[in-house]
Formats: sequence, structure tokens, C-alpha cells
Amino acid sequence: MTRPHDMGGRFGDGPVTPEAEEVRFHADWHPRALALTLASGSLGLWNIDTSRHAREALAPKDYARFAYYEKWIAALADLLVAKGALSRAELAEGRAMGNSDLAAKRLPASAVAAVLAKGGPATRGGGPAATFTPGDRVTVRAHAENMVVAGGHTRLPAYLAGHTGVILRHHGTHVLPDSAAHGQGEAPEPLYAVAFRAADLWAHPEHAGDEVVADLWQSYLTRA
Repeated sequence: MTRPHDMGGRFGDGPVTPEAEEVRFHADWHPRALALTLASGSLGLWNIDTSRHAREALAPKDYARFAYYEKWIAALADLLVAKGALSRAELAEGRAMGNSDLAAKRLPASAVAAVLAKGGPATRGGGPAATFTPGDRVTVRAHAENMVVAGGHTRLPAYLAGHTGVILRHHGTHVLPDSAAHGQGEAPEPLYAVAFRAADLWAHPEHAGDEVVADLWQSYLTRA
């Protein structure tokens, strides 16, 4: 069975029904869950790849039944305990039990706009030289697995594994999520935009002439 979050190209989930662009939250607690997750990230205990892996690592039955922001808040609770920001007892009680060494790192409301505007760029210098250039044909490795940590986080979707596409663009060198998510260092690599023919990916594409473009790291690819 594929990982529950890796839904691309999976059959049986029903049609995708786009919502109006102005609909962002469906409940009053949803923006609070988003804000709490972003604010907790300012503690410096994990990176964006670690947080993505925490959501992917939820029990499959919970991942399937949780709504979007339920996944976020459940993964955040797991991270806060795993990283020692709070104890299981504090989480169960819903209150702090004593002072925290992390209090000085809290994100005050006055700093939110500047922090969000700054963002967290993943571009880096160094790393291996780019192997491919625009126009090169490349094949995605046969298994969409993390090759650094068994069973770990990866940004390689299963539906692309083993398929051949064409390099459209070299984005420069970026942090490798497969490594960064697990505290194994940033291991920056060249990142590429790769185009795949819809007719090669899907048995019954609605528009066979369409393309799917995915951003893929160099270690995911070999020359076709």
C-alpha cells in the first residue's frame, strides 16, 4: 500500500471539487491552528521538512479521517512532545507545568508580519554540480522512497517513479528534504522542473496532450 498522503494519480477518492477562492477556513479554529503551527516553528526546534514528515507520520486511519487542519494540529502536538517543548502531561492538562526555557523564543504579535515576509528560503550555495540542463531527457528512479532514511520523508511522488520526462529549468541548489526532515543535514542538491506527458502517466488522461511539471531533486533522476 502506498503512503496515505501520497494521493497523486490514486483512484477511488472521488472527484476534486474546487472551492471559491475566498474560502480559506471552514471553522473558527482553523486559522488558530495555522497560526499556532507557524508560531511554534519560530522556536527553532524543527524545519519545514520535519513538520511535513510529522503530518505524513500520523496513523493511516487518523490521516484518512482527519480534516486538513486536524492533521496540522495533531502533527504539531506530536512534534512539541517529541522535541521536548512540552510534556505529555502538559498536553493532556492543557496548561504549562513550570517555566519553559523556550519562553524567550516566543513569537510576539508585533513580529509576525516581518517573520512571514522574510520567509524561509531553501536555496543554498555549494553542493554537487548540476548534471542536467534544459532539454535533457531524464528518468525518475523506480522507487519513490527516501534513500537517506528508510521509510522517511521524500518529495518524490509515487506516480512519477520510473517515468521519463524532460528538464525544463534548473532552479539552482536547494535543501534536500529527504535529509533535512530527519536531522541528517541540509545536503543541498540541484533542483529541476521536469515535464512529463500526461499520456505517459495516466491510463485514461482527460487531456492526453497535457503535461505535468514537477520539481525534482537531482538524486531522484538519471539520464534517460
